[in-house]
Amino acid sequence: MFFGPYTPLILLIFVASLVIQAYLSNTYKKWGNIRNPRNLTGAEVARMMLDENGLHNVPVEAVPGDLTDHYDPQQKVVRLSESTYGVPSIGAMAVAAHEVGHAVQDKVRMPALVLRGQMAVPLSLGMNFAPLLLMIGIFVHSTGLLWLGAILFGGALLFHLVTLPVEFDASRRALQYLNGRGISGGGEAQAGAQKVLTAAALTYVAGFAMALAQFMNVLGIARSSDD
Repeated sequence: MFFGPYTPLILLIFVASLVIQAYLSNTYKKWGNIRNPRNLTGAEVARMMLDENGLHNVPVEAVPGDLTDHYDPQQKVVRLSESTYGVPSIGAMAVAAHEVGHAVQDKVRMPALVLRGQMAVPLSLGMNFAPLLLMIGIFVHSTGLLWLGAILFGGALLFHLVTLPVEFDASRRALQYLNGRGISGGGEAQAGAQKVLTAAALTYVAGFAMALAQFMNVLGIARSSDD
């Protein structure tokens, strides 16, 4: 961590992120132990939603761990964690439908998803060097290196910003499908699916808040070097 004018805010957001992560874990644990009305596993829900959206060639695979679910746009595959793939719970159906939502976004070439994909690799490489650039910049009093580091952190902020509509839209597609096909069954199951997806969305909001605070902190350090 680089100490600057926004360091206290970063620490506060970090603590809030831990709380949100714990909330997500507890929420998923609760609804992951309650069967959904149709008794469908996460894998079955994913397969149904994929097929109904014309994505017959997109496979559904199981991966180790909990909450490791994701859609791989390069390999065109939906990967579901062990707690989702073969489990007929409310939590599993919500998470599975959310990941398929990303596959549907990929099919229709959602602009935000495409942009995020284009940004991922160069930003990942840039952020590997950003902390080093800042350390060197502070040590040798190089304003140029500090501003370059600030630009890289700004890129990370943009990535998190673009991620928000992508994740919100995937959850919208998931709920629309589950409710529209009667899979959620309404009532408790529908409310549970909404809570799981809302908890997951909060983690992305926290990620954006952290990226914003880090960018402002680094920007403050770079500006102070001009004085």
